[in-house]
Amino acid sequence: MVGGIKMSNKIKVGTSGKIFDRLNELVLLIAIILTVYPMIYILLSSISNGNELMKHSGILLMPQGKATLAAYKTVLGSKTIIGGFGMSFFMVTVGTTISIILTSCAAYFLSRKNVMLVTPIMMLIVITMFFKGGIVPEFLIYKQLGFVNSIWAPIIPFCVNTFNLIILRTAFYAIPPSLEESAKIDGAGHMTILFRVMLPLLKPTLAVLVLYYAVFYWNSWFWPSLLIRDKALYPLQVVLRDILILADSSLLEGGGINSDTDVAIGETVKYASIIVATLPILVVYPYLQKHFVKGVMVGAVKG
Repeated sequence: MVGGIKMSNKIKVGTSGKIFDRLNELVLLIAIILTVYPMIYILLSSISNGNELMKHSGILLMPQGKATLAAYKTVLGSKTIIGGFGMSFFMVTVGTTISIILTSCAAYFLSRKNVMLVTPIMMLIVITMFFKGGIVPEFLIYKQLGFVNSIWAPIIPFCVNTFNLIILRTAFYAIPPSLEESAKIDGAGHMTILFRVMLPLLKPTLAVLVLYYAVFYWNSWFWPSLLIRDKALYPLQVVLRDILILADSSLLEGGGINSDTDVAIGETVKYASIIVATLPILVVYPYLQKHFVKGVMVGAVKG
């Protein structure tokens, strides 16, 4: 109320503005449908009757036949898939831990002002984002280093990502130098400054990097499929590749499926395997999502 006149906070939207809003809503609705429907399709297929699913074509809006969890029993009963889970879990936990430690040390080193030749070193590191030696030379190097058929093959060669290194290095730049100077006056060394002063201030950024590395290791399949020959050491994604693309039903041994008689169940098992492989990331992501935007933006603007 100003001078006896009632003021309104509502902003009048013209006809063109309303049309623009409706078009935006329509486009977003279509985007949501295109994003969500494949997940719904996979979920419904995984609980469908195998014979009915093989007869079906087109859009799937409900389970075909009587809903059943036979495919999930097969997946969770397969020794190879369970072993793949164990290998992938090892890669995620151990690999992410090693990656965070090494990335933190490298980013801290490259963010110090008194490091000699830091600019040329950083340029050499950045160049690796644009130029690669090629698959064959890389494979030969990994073979000479003894990574073929080793549980460390999917971890050690890929434990530091240049993009993640740049993110953390930029975040270190955003921390006031006075904190480091105060720590040095108190007698702290570089490792103490890094792990007890710097990193506790960058928890959002570390949460983002943990998510990046964890997703990378969980989804890793290309190099593990080239470097690992023993099926007992296959990570889950390589097992799924053989099931989905190569149709290798021998990987389902122990899950109660017979490749000669249970082809229909094998069809639903493909979808159940996708759900089982995706679920862990879907469960973890919401806990790290609140740190995501804040972590990426740390150090993005220098004041």
